[in-house]
Amino acid sequence: MAAGNIGTSLLSTLLRSTSGIASSPAQFKPKKMLRLYDIENCPYCRLVREALTELDLDAEICPCPKGGERFRPEVVELGGRAQFPFLVDANTGVEMYESLDIVAYLFETYGRRPLPLKWRAGKLQTLGSMLASAPRLSQGMQARPGIEPEYLLELYSFESSPYARPVRELLCEMEIPYILRNCGRTELQEWVLPPVRKALNLVPDSRLENRRVLQDREGRVSIPYLYDPNTETGLFESADILQYLRDTYAG
Repeated sequence: MAAGNIGTSLLSTLLRSTSGIASSPAQFKPKKMLRLYDIENCPYCRLVREALTELDLDAEICPCPKGGERFRPEVVELGGRAQFPFLVDANTGVEMYESLDIVAYLFETYGRRPLPLKWRAGKLQTLGSMLASAPRLSQGMQARPGIEPEYLLELYSFESSPYARPVRELLCEMEIPYILRNCGRTELQEWVLPPVRKALNLVPDSRLENRRVLQDREGRVSIPYLYDPNTETGLFESADILQYLRDTYAG
């Protein structure tokens, strides 16, 4: 992956400070997967994905880039307009627009705790997210349709990972739906870079199911990790994942 690409992604992460990194798992997990109609570099969508990371909630992501025709019509049919983000919760029958309303809903319904102070300053969060979108320009925004896989891909990620962001951007551009498996950080050792953890033989005892699953499956936790059940392929490393997606699903 080009240095400039990861550099601007890192800048976006720094502009959001610690948002979308650490997790304090929700007290209640939905039985049915949440569905989020989303545009990767949209500042409003980012806020919802940050909340999903912070609550350790997984979601089915339906990418809706500009010019996309795969999922945008569904949003218009369900909600009446092509506005994003749009959340569908089959557990409660809720279908809703507006990022800050969705964040409040997630904390109330699944977090079962008061909305954190940072989210009460909603306009400041929106402004910060707009600033974080700027370095990535139009990446993850414009449709370049790929082949839709038979079975949903699974992406192990946390929102502010600078390495996971380019993967989510490409999935969005290709309009490839996927299951977002959130892997926020809960332990101090998880803030140590994976190569350093490996050198020091550190294996954090994470409280998060997705991190435990990844550790058991691959013997390590490194973000991003893509699993494709269609080809039974599992990949770490952003550059390898991006190349795989282009080789396998380019339209």
